[in-house]
Amino acid sequence: MTLLTLPQLAATLPRHARLLGIDPGRKQVGLALSDVSRIVASPFQTVKRGKLGQMATLIRAIAQEHGVVGLVVGIPLSLDGSFGPAAQAARDWTMDLSTQTGLPACLWDERLSSSAVNRMLIQEADLSRAKRAEAVDKLAAAYILQAALDSMPGDVTPF
Repeated sequence: MTLLTLPQLAATLPRHARLLGIDPGRKQVGLALSDVSRIVASPFQTVKRGKLGQMATLIRAIAQEHGVVGLVVGIPLSLDGSFGPAAQAARDWTMDLSTQTGLPACLWDERLSSSAVNRMLIQEADLSRAKRAEAVDKLAAAYILQAALDSMPGDVTPF
């Protein structure tokens, strides 16, 4: 499959179907789900990053169980917005994941999402480093997905 822009992805979505937000780290992958109206993103789970085939099997199972019809994957652009080696690797991984799951995907700028989540966990929740490590990836996925949901084109009406 080819990667879509957010407006292209939005145009393909049926009503009352969820999106899955993905924060692909080197060691762990954070996952977040939208509600069926695609207004709110919620942290879902963090999984150990495995081989692509294992991830695709997991994503397909989540999609079937929760009615997920598309993927929003964080892409680590450089601080200046340029497309470096890490962004290229994330793009390639997303394209392969989309092909193996059969789900359309778009990339979303994830610059500083983990930093923002860590700051929030330190300042607001006062969590220890160990507890932050448990939560940061799925919260970063929710942060990425929420930003994409907030930017989705179209008239979003929950009723």
